[in-house]
Amino acid sequence: MRPAAEPLDSDESGQAKPTANAPTFRVDPTWPLEMPNNWIMGSVTGVFVDAKQHVWVGHLPETLTEEELYEEPWKAGSPDPAKPKPAGSPLGTCCKAAPPILEFDAQGRLVQGWGQGSFTDFSDWPRDPHGIFVDHTDHVWVGSHSRHRVMKFTRQGKLVLQIGEYEKVGGSADTKLLGGPSGIWVDPKTNEAFVSDGYRNRRVIVFDGATGAYKRHWGAYGKPPDDTVKFDFSTMTSGQLPPQFSTPHGLTGSRDGRIYVTDRRGNRIQEFDQSGKFIREKIIAPATGSSGSAFVPVLSPDPQQQWLYMADGTNHKIWILRRADLEIVGEFGRGGRFLGQMLRPHGMSVDNQGNLYVGEASTGRRVQRFLLQKR
Repeated sequence: MRPAAEPLDSDESGQAKPTANAPTFRVDPTWPLEMPNNWIMGSVTGVFVDAKQHVWVGHLPETLTEEELYEEPWKAGSPDPAKPKPAGSPLGTCCKAAPPILEFDAQGRLVQGWGQGSFTDFSDWPRDPHGIFVDHTDHVWVGSHSRHRVMKFTRQGKLVLQIGEYEKVGGSADTKLLGGPSGIWVDPKTNEAFVSDGYRNRRVIVFDGATGAYKRHWGAYGKPPDDTVKFDFSTMTSGQLPPQFSTPHGLTGSRDGRIYVTDRRGNRIQEFDQSGKFIREKIIAPATGSSGSAFVPVLSPDPQQQWLYMADGTNHKIWILRRADLEIVGEFGRGGRFLGQMLRPHGMSVDNQGNLYVGEASTGRRVQRFLLQKR
């Protein structure tokens, strides 16, 4: 296992060098506990710690292979998952796909799982979940980047609100349809739901959290999003930054009214006020190609929310930034399947003690807890 990283400061290249008081972490080998029913997870696309300190996980059962499952009921057009395969024999006794939405308690015990439904009717269950958030009213919000909607559920999985429509898109100027909703944050003061609408669209869009009514939206630098502008990766290394979001992939909000948006392939995080006014940005590992470096932002739970953590699913690590100026002060993690390593960290959240929970969207298929080291 790789030891916890030393605290770091960033230099002009975007790499890091030692800093005195940045937080450090070590992996907890005891969390989570084994799930019942021979359940296993597919690619983890969302993690969130709620007010009860329970950990919610959204994952993609359809990414599990025949070697992991003896059947593939999650693919479109397949039989209902509740029914056995009409013919053929299991490859083995293990395993079974867990339901797409899982709730664990603070000790890592599975509390419940839900989110399955009929493959002829997708109206009330979150197919292909991406991004998960539990709000101040104890409702569970789930995005679906490839199915173009955000769904709000009770804690037990009953649908109470849907924003967007299944398999319908309208571009970054549309106020009713979504493109690729990938992250959600709900402000407990205003009950406004902020959505990173990336992949197909290039914006942050805001809705009323009770009714789903449209409020406002904005693109990179607080400007109107323009879907006609082509993203050019070469600008990331030439110093000429793209004027539009490439893939607004994750977002979170602070107690003092700031919104932090990770632009995944743009290798940057941008800070706004809640009206969409641009404040600043930080470029992180600008030479990162493929899916980019900026996946998911998470704020530390201290009163000032001093630290901002960012999952990097291409370089397989977690960056630590000082929120006051968005300077890089540390990092931890590396690619691999051993304890404390990670492959494509994609979902991430923090508990009230400052411990981080990191889910992997590649073949790791797990969530690990990283304990904040006390000073």
